[in-house]
Amino acid sequence: HCLQGVRYAVEEINAKGGLLGRKVELLEFDNHSTAIQSKLAARQAVAAGVLAVVGASWSDHSLAMAPVLQAAGIPMVSPDSTNPKLTRLGDNIFRVCFTDDFQGQAMAALARQEFQAKTAVMLVSITTAYSLSLSKAFRAEFETLGGTILAELEYDHESKDFSEVIAKAKALDPDALFVPGYDESGFIVKQAQAAGLRAVQLGGDAWNGRDFFANGGQELKKGYFSANWFRDLDFPENRRFVEAYQKVYEVTEFAALSYDAFSVLANAITRAGAPDRTLIRDALAATKAFPGVAGPITFDAHGDCDKPVLILEITNGKIGVFKAVTP
Repeated sequence: HCLQGVRYAVEEINAKGGLLGRKVELLEFDNHSTAIQSKLAARQAVAAGVLAVVGASWSDHSLAMAPVLQAAGIPMVSPDSTNPKLTRLGDNIFRVCFTDDFQGQAMAALARQEFQAKTAVMLVSITTAYSLSLSKAFRAEFETLGGTILAELEYDHESKDFSEVIAKAKALDPDALFVPGYDESGFIVKQAQAAGLRAVQLGGDAWNGRDFFANGGQELKKGYFSANWFRDLDFPENRRFVEAYQKVYEVTEFAALSYDAFSVLANAITRAGAPDRTLIRDALAATKAFPGVAGPITFDAHGDCDKPVLILEITNGKIGVFKAVTP
């Protein structure tokens, strides 16, 4: 979905004549969905002499890429890597999504204030930077607000059977179950529901994907998660994007954020006025209220995008907007 979003944005720009009077050439480097290969892909991009990079998606992959691109002075814009450490790796690193710190705080506040949850259990994939940083942020805010984390139960994200950790969670009988995982979260929420956990089920922005629902999320009677984007967002840019994009590809949050990542980069290249990495980096850093599909993009001093967190509600497998939380 991320790749399709970027391809679409590049085709759209090239149909209008490209950037600085030249067509954009999109080079695609496969990171094989591992951190090691992501680092190698970044080196390939450096060797190819690219002007800038859009990617990666998973935080682990972006954290591996960023030092390589920073050292080479190549601007990098991640669509959806939320790990707080990413943009602290250098002044060439940007993202168009919110951070785990912010979405973790938003979900903890939801649990305590909206659902009056006094206790929570977290199910954490200890091998993914995303799950670790999101659970850390949730714990800090939940405890600050007077809640108690009964346990942080670890699991292997490549598993499909989570009965062991779910049995442990059920025995603790928490008010809230926080599952900050990727696609495997679909298996977890389905199995937790089947096991009879009474806890309100909560997750992060990675729940906003087709694979989460295919893995079991579509069977969830009720759940809540944080998101950067929703197809019904009433921005003119989003309405235009959804209408046009759905004729070609499936519209997803990851496509929307990737489209935004390339669009804000293209805007910076145009403002830079020359195919110069330093000028492009400076133009990116100076971005203010760029009209993105997922909302206005303004980069702070770290290259982070201060934007609201959408809280989406799942009811019998269908998504709707519950509320928006601003920074």
